[in-house]
Amino acid sequence: MRPVRVGLLGIGTVGGGTFTVLQRNQAEIRRRAGRGIEVAMVADLNTDLAKQVVGDAAQIVADARAVIANPDIDVVVELIGGYGIAKALVLEAIAAGKHVVTANKALLAVHGTEIFAAARDKGVMVAFEAAVAGGIPIIKSLREGLTANQIQWVAGIINGTTNFILSEMRDKGLDFDVVLKEAQRLGYAEADPTFDIEGVDAAHKATLMSAIAFGIPVQFDKAHVEGITKLSATDIRYAEQLGYRIKLLGIARRQAAGIELRTHPTLVPMRRLIANVEGAMNAVMVQGDAVGTTMYYGKGAGAEPTASAVIADLVDIARQLEAAPASRVPALAFQPDELSPLPILPIDEVVTSFYLRLRVADQAGVLARITSILAEQGISIDAVLQREADEVSGEGGNQTDLIILTHETKEGAMNTALAGMQALPTVLAPIVKLRKEELA
Repeated sequence: MRPVRVGLLGIGTVGGGTFTVLQRNQAEIRRRAGRGIEVAMVADLNTDLAKQVVGDAAQIVADARAVIANPDIDVVVELIGGYGIAKALVLEAIAAGKHVVTANKALLAVHGTEIFAAARDKGVMVAFEAAVAGGIPIIKSLREGLTANQIQWVAGIINGTTNFILSEMRDKGLDFDVVLKEAQRLGYAEADPTFDIEGVDAAHKATLMSAIAFGIPVQFDKAHVEGITKLSATDIRYAEQLGYRIKLLGIARRQAAGIELRTHPTLVPMRRLIANVEGAMNAVMVQGDAVGTTMYYGKGAGAEPTASAVIADLVDIARQLEAAPASRVPALAFQPDELSPLPILPIDEVVTSFYLRLRVADQAGVLARITSILAEQGISIDAVLQREADEVSGEGGNQTDLIILTHETKEGAMNTALAGMQALPTVLAPIVKLRKEELA
């Protein structure tokens, strides 16, 4: 069979890695795919950089649309990123009858429904393993490996920048701002790290995993998103004393009334494997009714780990090129006309347990009043930790920290209780609220 001819849009870190790995492992890839896979065209505004990477091995152009217009190109690999020109190019490639591989989680989380519908109408494939967790094959695992299961929940550390920051905060006892600057210096964080530290990047990925796990449309606009910018070293230390570590998790869980879709800092028991994932590494846990709990671990970013996922998609497309569209694996695992109407639950309806930290006046009756307010909302306490003022603020015996772990309750009830507690004159600072997941 003739080789599959690929057009790369973007020759940055991932594009360069994709070209390099394809060249290096060409024979092995051909044996697996049943035909060759070759990069025939590369589009990048920086044509000098493209020439440094690919030499004379592929045609180099500055205009991405020249790749899409080439009738000899079978697959367009979009590695530009963002929502703007990338969306236009992906839709144009689909309209031209090209299969598409993308690492663009933001594009698919926001516009995936439109893109997948366009691909279905045109009879082409859209593959996106590299969009979630880099080199970890979590999309293929959810879409194919676990297809016998009713997935109950998915929870993942799916942003390496935030995991590096949280690991450093815990190891060195430093606050967020200090560690962020160090992460930027070391290249773990971008100059503008907003998407990472505010949880948006992880929420994009959680949105894609939720769609595949539960057979629902991609619905990023309904996800609950919180980042790590307000976390303090104090809470990380207290969590450790209680037997927990704080991780930024993307969580999707099936409930009778709908689907939870949320990304936020989460207390996880130290005994869980995922609590011990450190540095810039990623890990995803999946709970299936038949298989139980499985976990997938590895590098979530980088040139060659992400290239590994891009090329895996290219091999899948090469294997299925001659197959009828109805015989191919659906982009979201479920047949397009079988997607579920289950709604995404508002965060107030989500049931979980909580970690609370209250800076309070060190006087009699304070804890009793706080527990009374929690009881009024039907919230029971699992554990209480108290730290004297000289341990936390250096302000003598006037203040103390109360750390409370609760049993499961609705978020809405907790927020009502928090408003009541915050209004007490003996509560001296904004209350810290973090969610806790046992992941059992």
